Amino acid sequence: MLIEIIALFFLCKRNGALAIQKGLSASKWKWLTILGWFTAEIVGLMFGIMLFGNINVEDFKDIDTLEKSNLYGLWAIGMISAFGGYLIVKSILEKKPNLFDEDINKIGVNDLRPPGKK
Repeated sequence: MLIEIIALFFLCKRNGALAIQKGLSASKWKWLTILGWFTAEIVGLMFGIMLFGNINVEDFKDIDTLEKSNLYGLWAIGMISAFGGYLIVKSILEKKPNLFDEDINKIGVNDLRPPGKK
């Protein structure tokens, strides 16, 4: 569980930096990353329980009713789904247009000289 929080911290930091590069609010996109992470993780866990849980919904009382051997597989499905939630938010953010100010920073000193002269 701790590794998940550490991974989420660094991924939120990356999406925040990308949002700043795009000229958007970093905190908004960090919260959207957290929301996408946990939403996709819950959906992935529910999907995994439906596929590999080997338990009826009526008999489900607590986590101890699941077989212990299935818990690691369910955890893996949840983590993969959670990372997929991060990737969805990142792809939406990457499709946003860049700032126009970054083009001025790409011009070098040699770009301003006339062609043919060094």
